Amino acid sequence: MTGYGSVLRGLSSNPGADTGDAQLMLEIRSVNGRFLDLSLRLPDEFRHLEGPLREAVSRGVKRGKVELRLNAQSKSEGASGALSAGLIERLQDWQLTVIAALPQARPLSVHEVLQLGRTLQSAPRWEDAAVLELAEQAVSELLAAREREGAKLVASLSSRIGQLRDLAARCEPLLPAVVQRQRERFLERWRDALGQGGSIPVAAEERALSEAAAYALRIDVAEELTRLRAHLDEIEAQLTRGGELGKRLDFLIQELHREANTLGSKSAALELTGISVDMKVLIEQMREQVQNIE
Repeated sequence: MTGYGSVLRGLSSNPGADTGDAQLMLEIRSVNGRFLDLSLRLPDEFRHLEGPLREAVSRGVKRGKVELRLNAQSKSEGASGALSAGLIERLQDWQLTVIAALPQARPLSVHEVLQLGRTLQSAPRWEDAAVLELAEQAVSELLAAREREGAKLVASLSSRIGQLRDLAARCEPLLPAVVQRQRERFLERWRDALGQGGSIPVAAEERALSEAAAYALRIDVAEELTRLRAHLDEIEAQLTRGGELGKRLDFLIQELHREANTLGSKSAALELTGISVDMKVLIEQMREQVQNIE
């Protein structure tokens, strides 16, 4: 199912840092998919949170192609303010320590000092708990969006279930008429074979009735219609109960398709063939929608 959630929060850096407040934005979006395919786009300073973030998402989302994107930006980022004297002294101390351990190391250039200084000034230290809390809120927004879409999918599926029930109801009165027509054809063939334009022998009529009965058994779709209605009842029950039902609905849709195929293979009249085709179209539409349901 598709959905989107985003949370923006202003956070303060740790006490003693050389920067002010910053903003943290977490976005999560999902598109249709039969299985959970989760990708994370994280800045380097948040790579250590990849595992906990995956767990936070997978607790709420079970299906779909999901992308989580995290952006952190300091309010002072990109500003042209001068480096503080304390920060320059700290860089100098670090440089002396490195050169003492590695005499072959070269001193920092002015450009490198400015680049490192601005990086330190614009990179607050984020609390892991704050990031994970933000992820939980974004997932909640995503689930709310998916729930709204799910309600629409349920309404669409319910409409198609009703149409399938109507088609099944149209099948039943057609079968006796089909059998009667076939019986009349048998009798007509006996008349032609015997060269009689009027009545036919009792034995021939009994043979025609016997063949019509066997034909009725071959084209009887009562079992298929009963199973089809049972599957429709179960789908409605699943939709009413809610929860994680996507895989269960996948199976039930496959069974619906099986019954519609059998109905088509037994079809002995154009009307039944048309009903079978209409059923398959509706079931295929339901299959596409069910693949989006979690």
